[in-house]
Amino acid sequence: MVDRINRLRRLFQGAGVDALYVTDPENRFYLSGFSGTAGALLICRDSSYLLTDFRYTEQASRESPAFKVIETSGLYMESLLELIKENSIIQLGCEGNHLTYNQFISLKEGLKGVDLRSLTGMVEGLRICKDDFEINLICEAVRFADEGFRKVLPLIKPGVREREIALQLEYDMRQSGADGVAFKIVVASGIRSAMPHGLASSKILQHGDLVTIDFGAVYCGYHSDITRTVVLGGADIKQQEIYNTVLEAQMTAINAIKAGVKASDIDLAARNTINNRGYGACFGHSTGHGLGLSVHEDPRLSLKDETILENGMVVTVEPGIYLPAWGGVRIEDTVVVEKNGCRVLSKLPKDTLLVLS
Repeated sequence: MVDRINRLRRLFQGAGVDALYVTDPENRFYLSGFSGTAGALLICRDSSYLLTDFRYTEQASRESPAFKVIETSGLYMESLLELIKENSIIQLGCEGNHLTYNQFISLKEGLKGVDLRSLTGMVEGLRICKDDFEINLICEAVRFADEGFRKVLPLIKPGVREREIALQLEYDMRQSGADGVAFKIVVASGIRSAMPHGLASSKILQHGDLVTIDFGAVYCGYHSDITRTVVLGGADIKQQEIYNTVLEAQMTAINAIKAGVKASDIDLAARNTINNRGYGACFGHSTGHGLGLSVHEDPRLSLKDETILENGMVVTVEPGIYLPAWGGVRIEDTVVVEKNGCRVLSKLPKDTLLVLS
């Protein structure tokens, strides 16, 4: 944590401010280790403070030894003013991308005499490359998701509702060791599989259905994100064709990932494969996204993101093809960017369209 704080100090001092007020929950956890649901950080040039209320002071002291814990009554302004005066802060940075407009105005009015500046994305810039400790936690989150999916496979059959599969998958991931689910689980079968974010419904699975399942686990704050598509009873020629096209697009993108390559080039690699098969109009989302403490982080594997990939970035690779009134296929893995390529974390099979009876 101390190294992260020192790197942040160099950034905000370079931006010309005396301190940074951190309110985003993921950023607060990243910098302090504090896992409570109420709190804020004030990081000054030479000192660091964690503001929270009575419910969390003991927890904060245990989890955040690098911070001086300040107990508040629930409203942080009075304590914040005292600390600003004590540390001679004239220019204060804040997370404008997290605060609402009303929160920003209230903060600005309450801190009269202090130059309040929005420093959007500063902590997120530190988070974009994961260290070995973070990668190990993501690996565990992937492992728990893998184990949960393997356990739920026997339930995926005709006559079962999508919601039953989602509920059992959540239970199985938690039983494997996950702290929770990364997001609401997608189970979309039949023509509903053409909905990229088709949350599990009361629909009953039927023979011949494609079933797309998008799921992930959370472990110690870090997320995984995986998608597999299966078919019930047997695949017809078109289902096999679509699946093979998506798989080729995904593997083309995975093989293109390495440090020094632009994020947009990875998206283009997947997109060109699908375009060449005549399904370009049916792939409407980006090829992937970063993940870590949030399930969607930078960089984005999209045509609009010119970020140069770096060692330690963790991204998803998830091309898909979606045909209205027919169905869809998506295949997704979480990968770690490395110097000469990338490491796929999920061990779930995908080389052929999995047929379940």
